[in-house]
Amino acid sequence: MALRNIKNLAPLLDRVLVQRIKPEAKTASGIFLPESSVKEMNEAKVLATGPGAMDKDGKRIAMGVASGDKVLIPQYGGSPVKVGEEEYHLFRDSEILAKINE
Repeated sequence: MALRNIKNLAPLLDRVLVQRIKPEAKTASGIFLPESSVKEMNEAKVLATGPGAMDKDGKRIAMGVASGDKVLIPQYGGSPVKVGEEEYHLFRDSEILAKINE
C-alpha cells in the first residue's frame, strides 16, 4: 500500500519527518543554473515529529525541534520516504545537526 498524502504519516518515538529545501535554480542576478550544477542543500523543513523517546525511568524526553522549524540535516542518512513525486526523510531527533532561527 502506498501513501497518498504525507499528512497520513505520523513519526514514532524520537523520529522527525523532514523535507529538504530545494536550492534556487536562479541566481540573485537572474541567471538560471543548470540542474547538474545545483547541489542538494542540507536545510530542511520539519513537517512532523514523534512524541519523543523514553528514558530508562520511563519518562518522555522532549523533542529538540517542532513542526514548522527549519533545520540543518546531515548530507547522507535518514530513511527516505517517497509520496508521489515528492521525497521526504525520517531522522532521529539526535541526528538533526542544528535548528535555524530566522
